[in-house]
Amino acid sequence: MKILLVEDDHMLAHEIAQALRNENFAVDVASNGEDGQHLGDTEPYDAAVLDLGLPKVPGVEVLRAWRKNGRQLPVLILTARDGWTDKVDGFKAGADDYLTKPFRVEELVMRLRAVVRRAAGHATPKITCRSLTLDVQTGLFEFNGLPLKLTALEWRVLECLIMRKETVVERGLLAEKVYEGDAGTDSNSLEVIIARLRRKIGKDAIETERGRGYKLSAIPG
Repeated sequence: MKILLVEDDHMLAHEIAQALRNENFAVDVASNGEDGQHLGDTEPYDAAVLDLGLPKVPGVEVLRAWRKNGRQLPVLILTARDGWTDKVDGFKAGADDYLTKPFRVEELVMRLRAVVRRAAGHATPKITCRSLTLDVQTGLFEFNGLPLKLTALEWRVLECLIMRKETVVERGLLAEKVYEGDAGTDSNSLEVIIARLRRKIGKDAIETERGRGYKLSAIPG
């Protein structure tokens, strides 16, 4: 899962980004509204965490621009303002949820997971495909009822596939959602991760669609 964080408070941005990375998310950070709007318009993020009080372009204007441009990524807004009108403006602009500063980063992570799950069309916190289960609230995978030990990159790839189970995820899109910053990494790195995952959950669980990408299959081979 790849998150865009737009926050001008450098210490808070670092704290949030580190907390998300500790939960295996990939995170890109922008420190002003202009850069945040550009990234949100050009990169395939799973969600955005957007401060309202940003330099250059206010957060609510960034959100309005994204929605005007057809960007439907879930957005959780952050605000230091207690006024109800600021929250109303955020929801009218297209926000999915909000947190008022100060807040606990753990709550932000939980709310972020919830908006991503709902946006992906999953009504319940647990997503299952064959013997594999992802608890979206905790971020934990189980395989055959036991905890599945994964590296951060393995988790990101498997999370992306299970959220879109039975759908081919194009190779380029998968790379963009897994890696931070420029996704132009070693062309073999995804194949290595997929190979490791197959050893952990079964070689027929992840299908390769030649010339396209990969699919987590619900039907045993």
